[in-house]
Order: sequence, then structure tokens, then C-alpha cells
Amino acid sequence: MTTLSGKTALVTGSTSGIGLGIALTLAKAGANLILNGFGDASKVIAEVEQFGGKVGHHPADVSSPEQIADMIAYAEREFGGVDILVNNAGIQHVAAVEEFPVERWDSIIAINLSSVFHSTRLSLPGMRAKGWGRIVNIASVHGLVGSTGKAAYVAAKHGVIGLTKVVGLETAASNVTCNAICPGWVLTPLVQKQIDDRAAKGVDPQQAQHDLLAEKQPSLEFVTPAHLGELVLFLCSEAGSQVRGAAWNIDGGWLAQ
Repeated sequence: MTTLSGKTALVTGSTSGIGLGIALTLAKAGANLILNGFGDASKVIAEVEQFGGKVGHHPADVSSPEQIADMIAYAEREFGGVDILVNNAGIQHVAAVEEFPVERWDSIIAINLSSVFHSTRLSLPGMRAKGWGRIVNIASVHGLVGSTGKAAYVAAKHGVIGLTKVVGLETAASNVTCNAICPGWVLTPLVQKQIDDRAAKGVDPQQAQHDLLAEKQPSLEFVTPAHLGELVLFLCSEAGSQVRGAAWNIDGGWLAQ
């Protein structure tokens, strides 16, 4: 069983959904956690604290390099630095390229791609100094394939995988690793909205869910935040120490087609 006692994990976008699921898994394994997200985080902090580690929260807007720098400084000041960085924060917007709002493109690139660069560049020196570190980027199956209407998201996630490969190579001779995880459909609020939109057109909600999954995901089951958390945990373990620069899809068979 992997133990992360004494390690500190920073998970961006971790006050709900995928990020919270990953944070809970790492906390169960003994890690201290730095959560990140907007709003009152007291309930989420209490949920993570039940596993006994130290838990903090920083409200950085990860579209801002200055706020990311402040978050990493907070981690160094209050936790002695970041040992495990999980770049998870992300947003989505769907529109055809010629109709895609420029401000939406800029926001998606800033949050889904540029934040990964800034968090990584600021965390790496501390990891190198400690002689150990794990960077896990939550990309997407859309980092490996395209879909219509998702120009910014697909571009950003492809960029995350490219950045992951570069950092994986640049850290290859060290005890720091960098990898990406590429989930298929996960039942997040964003995906639930797509199901609800179908149901609003008169489709039974269960049928709407089935139809959504059937379009891409042969298992007809959602990937869960717990699945992703366990994969992050593996990448943090000694067994994952030679997984470097990988883009690991966990997608119910999406890319096998």
C-alpha cells in the first residue's frame, strides 16, 4: 500500500468534482493537502481533514500567474513546499470555431494550459531541491483526439500533453516525474448539464445518459473521481517511478475504437 506520509500535495480546482476525489484519495494515503478553489471551502477542508493530515486552502484564480505564484509561496511558507502537484483546474465552452468567443478561448487556454506551465515551473525548483517530486496533469481524452465544438478545450489539452512530455524528459534523470492522465466521460457538473440538456428535449434522463456514453465510451459507464485518484496514487508510488512523460488514458475504451 502506497503511503504518502510526510508529503504535501497541491491539487488545483479541488473543492469539488475530480479534484476533490483526487485530494481525498491522497489524503487517505497520508498526504497533507493544499486545496484550491473559489468560495467557502470550510466543508471541503473538514471532509479532507478526517484522514488526519494537515489541510490548507488557497483561493488562487489559476488564470492569473501572480495568484499561482502566491499559492506556491503559501505552500512553501505553511507546508514546506509542494511534493505532489496535481494540475486539475479546467473549464469548458462549446461553439464552432468561427463562432467561438475570443474571451472564452483566452480563458480556457489560461486556465487549462497556461496554469499548468506556471504551477509546474514554480514547483519544480523545490522538488529538485528535495530530490523527489510528482507532477500529474489532468488532461483529457481530448488531449489525444478531437471533437467538434471544443476547439479551445482540445487545443489546451493537446498542449498539456506536449508540456507533460517536455517536463518528463527534462526531469528524466531525477526522482521527479511528470505524467498526464486522460479521462473519458466523468460525471461532473459539466457533463451532467449535457445530460440535462438532452432530457430537456423530452428524452428520459437514463436514456439521455446512456446515449451520451454510447457515442464515445464503450463501457457505458462513467470514469469516477475515485478511479482517477487511484491512478494518481499509483503514479506517486515507487511502482510508478519509471512512468515518465506518459499520457495515460482512462476512458472506458474510448480510444480503443
